Amino acid sequence: MNESREASSAAAHVEPVTVRWGDVDSMGHVNNAKYFTYCESARMSYFAAIRLRESAEAATHGPALAAANLNFRRQVHWPAELDVRTRVSEIGRTSFRMEYEIVHRATAERVADGAGVVVWVDYATGRPIPLPEALKAEIRRLEGMAEPAPAP
Repeated sequence: MNESREASSAAAHVEPVTVRWGDVDSMGHVNNAKYFTYCESARMSYFAAIRLRESAEAATHGPALAAANLNFRRQVHWPAELDVRTRVSEIGRTSFRMEYEIVHRATAERVADGAGVVVWVDYATGRPIPLPEALKAEIRRLEGMAEPAPAP
């Protein structure tokens, strides 16, 4: 990845999440798998904010989640309101890195954090392809990233 953003920067996108009763497991706290669903919702909302679908140069081009990890910091019990703070920290040639921070709205405590790698793929071949310039520009716009220096 060749373009990056400072790790301490604030999230560019915030997705509110209401914890549902069905998100709670028999131990009385939100099931670990639900956090991935919360991040998925935030990722799709982020994609809408950067007009990802409009950036595709062909109907068979689009995103694929290649990696995802989360660290579980605190238990969350129902009822709760969370915010999933999302940002792109690096833009590469064929992929970008998304970072997530899940925060309990009432206490401002970080309850989970993690990251994922989204690869731009030609679905017909299943192979990574370069990110469209329009998509990179939209990410930079939302993130407040500077344009990269021209290659020498």
